Amino acid sequence: MKDASSNCAYVLFLAFVAALGGILFGYDTAVISGTTADVSLQFGLTDMSKGWYVGCALVGSIIGVACAGMLSDFLGRKKTILIAAVLFSVSAIGCCFCIGFRDLVVYRIVGGLGIGIVSIVSPMYISEISPARVRGTMVGLYQLAVTMGLLLAYLVNYLILSNGEGAQFSSPFLQHYFSDQMWRGMLGSESVVTVLFLLIAFFIPESPRWLIVRGRYDEAMTVFGRLRTTVEGAAEEFDATRASVSGEVRSEWRALLEPGIRKAVLLGSAIAILGQFMGVNAVLYYGPDIFADAGLASRDSSFSTVLVGLVNMLTTVLAVFIIDRVGRKKLIYYGVSSMIVCLVLIGCYFFFGRAMGLSPVVLLVLFLLYIFSQAISISAVVFVLLSEMYPNRVRGIAMSIAGLSLWVGTYLIGQFTPWCVSTLTPGGTFLFFAVMCLPYMYIMWRKIPETTGRSLEEIEKFWTKG
Repeated sequence: MKDASSNCAYVLFLAFVAALGGILFGYDTAVISGTTADVSLQFGLTDMSKGWYVGCALVGSIIGVACAGMLSDFLGRKKTILIAAVLFSVSAIGCCFCIGFRDLVVYRIVGGLGIGIVSIVSPMYISEISPARVRGTMVGLYQLAVTMGLLLAYLVNYLILSNGEGAQFSSPFLQHYFSDQMWRGMLGSESVVTVLFLLIAFFIPESPRWLIVRGRYDEAMTVFGRLRTTVEGAAEEFDATRASVSGEVRSEWRALLEPGIRKAVLLGSAIAILGQFMGVNAVLYYGPDIFADAGLASRDSSFSTVLVGLVNMLTTVLAVFIIDRVGRKKLIYYGVSSMIVCLVLIGCYFFFGRAMGLSPVVLLVLFLLYIFSQAISISAVVFVLLSEMYPNRVRGIAMSIAGLSLWVGTYLIGQFTPWCVSTLTPGGTFLFFAVMCLPYMYIMWRKIPETTGRSLEEIEKFWTKG
């Protein structure tokens, strides 16, 4: 973790603040899993409308991702992060106090806008303030924050369900929001974190690389001076970044058509969208439903998702500490190979497990092994790669394109998983996820370079100069 020329404590603080957006990302993603049954019952949702309830936030995410690059290039990384914090706050409060299903969907879309924006800007900001030696670890903190948000949402859902189901509170407010309509309390509880994120984000500086792109050299040098412990180290990084920008004052769409950059954008988009068809979001969104179908009671299935979130977070902690030592690609090779095995076994359980008299606990163990495998590989690596593989002058737009692909894939999984489970059966659905791991492995093996230990400017040279 220690870097001779970097102010580690300050860099860590800035990374922590930006990573708070990841907590909200994870919370907003996972909290939906505990509300689908009650919302479906209250509003009489069909399989497709249930998928729309889950997927509507992802539509907002797609829009947010599409705008995030341009917003961050025009307004700056800091102001864009603040916009995302405001959107999260409006969504959490609105979902808690909404009147009907249509209003609920609107506020979920607003939250999705925040998710989409922060999924691009937070890792981008962290990568631009971090020294090359520990950049993977620093950006990995964002993914760790996402898993913390997932676990927090699962815990809140479980606690509200355990204490609110059938309870009689003396307070009419508590009775309505935490017992009669528990889904409101689950969705509204996110507001506590959103307000904290909004307040603390005011205290971070702008990205020095963005300041250089905009020609604000004095401000950039000031920020580099705070990020690095020596004047020589700050000046060296300033000069390298300014040279890579080559006089550009804004991101250029035409630059995306340059052969090397075009290749990087296409490959980034490919690994982003393929990663969503490998099953993890089906577990995150519909975990309680999947476990209930396997024979677990309501509270047991909710507690199982807590275990999923816990394993996800603890594995990400491990990944954060080893990603810069093991390397991005090795983590992918080991993790995705294990995912394929787990997905095949999960599919076989759904086909043959009940007939063989296997306990649902076997399925839970397989899911936990699967979550371990994906958390230490694709989930830990994807945002690190996307935040570091594009040149400074087009990073915002390029990340938006790759992020757009990621969220399109996420939306498709969220929308059509109920249909797939009904049509292909759960076993067939998870075997399909296993097959989708193969093209992902091929692209990582043959097309993506190892970026561990390289500066952003060195990675840029790989794409633009071969």
